[in-house]
Amino acid sequence: MGYIISSMDLVPNKKATSRWCFYLVHMSFGDKVKPYSIDWLRDRFSGTRAQAASTLYCDDETLPDEAEQRLASVLVPVIMRNAPTVLFTVRASHLRQGAGQISFPGGRAEPDDPTPQHTALRETFEEIGLPPERVEIIGRLAHYVTRNGHCIAPVIGLVHPPLTLRPNDDEVAEVFEVPLEYLLDHRNHLRHSQQSNDHLRHYFAIQYGDYYIRGVTAGLLVNLHRHLIGA
Repeated sequence: MGYIISSMDLVPNKKATSRWCFYLVHMSFGDKVKPYSIDWLRDRFSGTRAQAASTLYCDDETLPDEAEQRLASVLVPVIMRNAPTVLFTVRASHLRQGAGQISFPGGRAEPDDPTPQHTALRETFEEIGLPPERVEIIGRLAHYVTRNGHCIAPVIGLVHPPLTLRPNDDEVAEVFEVPLEYLLDHRNHLRHSQQSNDHLRHYFAIQYGDYYIRGVTAGLLVNLHRHLIGA
């Protein structure tokens, strides 16, 4: 996994990072489509590329059996600005689970949800007030199974500004965006570790200014990078 760097490495100069990431993209696609454009994103989830690669995890820890897994979906909202961004939420501090963590909008599937896409759009509207009709679903990544038994369907959606969001204060403390190009730069993908009882667990992380994206959310971004750029 050559694109994962140690937490001891420094994040490179932003201009150099941008040029390197742009070069990698052109190595993969030539001049057919403009990198990070709507057409480029749609192309990566169409035709032979529609089938997502198998999920890459940071650890080799045994995951819960399928019978024990609970279905869930998240929306990965790509905001189609002049330079596309990805939208994240910061979970409210009073929540019993995941308080203060950075995540994508989403949640557990309900019995009457017909598809994972429906779950992701429903939960997104409940959390941040983004109407489903404002989202163009272009594809999905492979399921991501968490240690606590959630089987997450990551749904990729394009959102066209302007945005008028209404975050639910009971669930969301903050909404923010990060440039897509920054998130797809493999040099920003860190691998950290944490001692848990007698077990050393590893997890992906991405630092963006004061925002520390870690765990499942960072893992989904690493897998998005694999799908879009093919590393």
